[in-house]
Amino acid sequence: MTHLSTLRVNGDRLWQRLMAVGAVGETARGGSNRQALTDQDQAARELFLGWARDAGCSVRADAAGNLFVRRAGRRELAPVMTGSHLDTQPTGGKFDGILGVLGGLEVIETLNDAGVQTDRPLEVVVWTNEEGARFDTAMMGSAVWSGAMTLEDARALTDRAGVSVGDELDRLGYGAAPPPAPHEVAAAFELHIEQGPVLEDAGIPIGVVTGVQHMSRHRIVVEGEECHAGPTPMALRRDPMMALARFLPELYAVADAHAPDGRVTIGFIDARPGSGNTVPGRLELTVDVRHPDAGRYDAMVWACEAAVAEACGTLGLPATWTRFWHAPGVTFAARCIDAVRAAVAITGHDHLELVSGAGHDACNVAPLAPTSMIFVPCRDGISHNEAEWATPAHCAAGTDVLLHAMLHAARA
Repeated sequence: MTHLSTLRVNGDRLWQRLMAVGAVGETARGGSNRQALTDQDQAARELFLGWARDAGCSVRADAAGNLFVRRAGRRELAPVMTGSHLDTQPTGGKFDGILGVLGGLEVIETLNDAGVQTDRPLEVVVWTNEEGARFDTAMMGSAVWSGAMTLEDARALTDRAGVSVGDELDRLGYGAAPPPAPHEVAAAFELHIEQGPVLEDAGIPIGVVTGVQHMSRHRIVVEGEECHAGPTPMALRRDPMMALARFLPELYAVADAHAPDGRVTIGFIDARPGSGNTVPGRLELTVDVRHPDAGRYDAMVWACEAAVAEACGTLGLPATWTRFWHAPGVTFAARCIDAVRAAVAITGHDHLELVSGAGHDACNVAPLAPTSMIFVPCRDGISHNEAEWATPAHCAAGTDVLLHAMLHAARA
């Protein structure tokens, strides 16, 4: 009989599947483009579901497009959940989210190979539109499942071509599925690449994640007046780009004032009408603000909004600042963190404890179920990039830790 402490996952099988999913929507530079609810996203889902069915799992979906794959336990108890997402950024990599989904499936496959049955069922989830790249609300599927967002609001989201989430859910057959609703979960774990450089710099293979920092995204709209670029003197223009020139350095100064943990990111800038010889009449941009400390995060948001208001007010340009996405900071459950620590001890890997700088679906699961995360290094800390890379050894090590954390939590 296999002693549970000696169980290790099949790293070769895990890697082959990571590469197989990575080939769906593969880009010319070796990354992946599988934006949410596209045909490429659906193809990756079907590939995953085929493997899950072959592993003897039951499969269900909800009307938000979330997928739930379950391995039965000895008893009808609340499951131990894991998983992540299969959608990517337009120029994304092969590991962000995907490792968490396929790592969860590999846990099930390893237990099947060893003939080990757990007291509690094990569940692997694929959450819809985690990236928020095509539809501008990150972690959407888990937010709807948890009740943090309504299904109606999610369905109303549109991409830049005007196609709605609802249109795509219906097209792909999810619209007729049961409404999303949280179910009892005994414990939840999410395996993920770090998406930063800390573990690699330290030469440590495992991150025990204790929480996630506060973060939000804001839309700035500055109204000006279109005019000809040649005849109109600079002093007589109502140019929103002049406001941008004033407040953009101030936004980065806010991050510097709250270093080293403060983050300010300008992710999107659009000047209309977008003609080379016309002064723009409208400027729209997004600002992402993050900090692990609630007080300092609040101070950063206030300072950024004030900088925009001052610059636009000085120039007499109407401006709006609107928060369109917010993910409060999360402190993960002590008993799930302890389960990961115990798994690290069993597998013998060095580890660091850290707070995640990125948002994850675990943030939406955590208010409803005891939750924690496991990180593995990614090369040069690069993510949301075609160059994103994690080694086979690190992927297997993180999945070994996930295996033993789930085994720990799956005891009745």
